[in-house]
Amino acid sequence: MSRAILVKALSFASLAAVLFSMPVSGQERGVIHATATVLPAIRITGLNDLRFETVVPGVDKSVDKASIGFAGAYEVIGHNSAEVSFDFDLPPALLLDSTSFMNIDFSSTDASYEDGSGGGQGSPSGVLDPNGPFTLRLSPTGRLDIWIGGTVHPTITQTGGDYSSEVTLTAIYTGN
Repeated sequence: MSRAILVKALSFASLAAVLFSMPVSGQERGVIHATATVLPAIRITGLNDLRFETVVPGVDKSVDKASIGFAGAYEVIGHNSAEVSFDFDLPPALLLDSTSFMNIDFSSTDASYEDGSGGGQGSPSGVLDPNGPFTLRLSPTGRLDIWIGGTVHPTITQTGGDYSSEVTLTAIYTGN
């Protein structure tokens, strides 16, 4: 290949590279940001144990959800007005040791809640069935109080002693 042709070819290649690497006038670009707000973690605090006090063998004993100081009580704190799904992990019995137990049950009306629209534990916002999951909305300030009662069923030959089991409340934001 002659030197003149090589120079022309390189000149053309250089010119093409310059022309195609120059920004095209009329071309614009837009930028957005991907953002997200993470809700604060839900905090559940057990405020009061479900207390049956003294139980007589062979005599069922109930504690009502409205019994201040005896009903189980939880305080839930989270994002203002957020929808939350709740679920109780309810024990089938209270335990003394690995061989002694006392049955406990929870009726469909053994729990209640206060979201700021009711009158507290004695006149709550609503009644709940603690036996299944339920969905509630936190108050505009992000608070909810939940109370639970139940009934123990001691046998006539129930072994004496202090029985207990955990009643656990879990919560998760629904995203609604």
